[in-house]
Amino acid sequence: MRRTLAILLLLLGTPMTRAADFPPPEKLPSRPGLPDPLVMFDGTRATTREQWETKRRPELKALFQHYMYGQQPEDRGKIAVKVLHEDAKAFGDKATLKELALSVAPLGAPPVHLLLVVPNDRKGPVPCFVGMNFSGNHTLVDDRQVAIPTAWMYPGQPGVKGNKATEAGRGKAKDVWALDQSIDRGYAVATFYNGDIDPDQKELREGVRPILSRVGDVEKGDVPATIMAWAWGVSRVVDYLVTDKDLDAKRIAVVGHSRLGKTAIVAAAFDERIALAIPHQAGCGGTAPSRQNDPKAESVARINTGFPHWFCDNFKKFNDDTSKLPFDQNCLAALVAPRPLLFSNAVEDQWANPKGQFEVLKAAEPVYKLLGAGGLDAKEMPEPGRLIDSTLGYYIRPGIHSMTKDDWKVFLDFADKHLGK
Repeated sequence: MRRTLAILLLLLGTPMTRAADFPPPEKLPSRPGLPDPLVMFDGTRATTREQWETKRRPELKALFQHYMYGQQPEDRGKIAVKVLHEDAKAFGDKATLKELALSVAPLGAPPVHLLLVVPNDRKGPVPCFVGMNFSGNHTLVDDRQVAIPTAWMYPGQPGVKGNKATEAGRGKAKDVWALDQSIDRGYAVATFYNGDIDPDQKELREGVRPILSRVGDVEKGDVPATIMAWAWGVSRVVDYLVTDKDLDAKRIAVVGHSRLGKTAIVAAAFDERIALAIPHQAGCGGTAPSRQNDPKAESVARINTGFPHWFCDNFKKFNDDTSKLPFDQNCLAALVAPRPLLFSNAVEDQWANPKGQFEVLKAAEPVYKLLGAGGLDAKEMPEPGRLIDSTLGYYIRPGIHSMTKDDWKVFLDFADKHLGK
């Protein structure tokens, strides 16, 4: 295999961090098993921090963009901020609630509506969780001043009629984000509806996404697919959060559930300002391996068929042979190193492949250990309800595919351990 890769590189004659030079998927050699994240495309191994940071890490980012997620937009212009609503006595005087309109993209793109909740009982800047929600900010609080989204909405979310949000959904998803619990533990929370960036429809691109699609080479599949666009949106929100004097810019944690968990780990992999990542029940295309044969778990072919807009066109060419992928999701986890990373799951959610996710963490360890960050303090999956809170963390609980107040307690415990109370 190394000889094949070396010949490919010789023919290309250029560094493998240039996506334009990558071979087509059918020309890639087969790589059974989870690949070693330290072994570069030409078969050589990164053995020092410098080699990881200057060679292998940039190469992996380029590979993921070209063959899976599409190109991350590079436009990082100044964000315009407008305060739409502020309540300094929210949650029984315990927090200040703000809804902000953030202009994150040029050319008249619609704004991102950010719900930001900051504890009032603080002695200085506080750590902050950031992530996207499925149902709109208005479903997370009772405050009637928080705006109802006008974009397309998921049909199964509270109060949605004809794919449009209504007042009937207000406050109906409070337990999903459990904002009061984070406030009580001393954390701020920043969240926004993922549809502000790109409503999750197969064919129609709306929100900010149509403007993002103008970057990259369409023919080479380098434009951002939806998950990369969402991750970019999280990163643009971080651009604002690091300027807020009430927030600790060095203690920002990203969290997301399901497809938004996939987004969370991509955001952390590509944005080193994110200090900690919790992709919750993220599954295939996020935290579960592409190379797997578990009939109970979602496959690359299935996810590409069901959600073709999530990934770039190149990724679909691996539907029938994932062994040709020049990476797997352990390499994405390795891009988060040396920062803390928690995979959390549920026993009944076998579609997300909890066992495979545990193997992904183990296979990301070489990079964490090279960087002196430790690894996963477990050789076998823990019993349900026990948190493995090492730098590479793992948790599985009884129950189904969902995000709950009990999950948030675990998220907060993990953050306390690694970000400090």
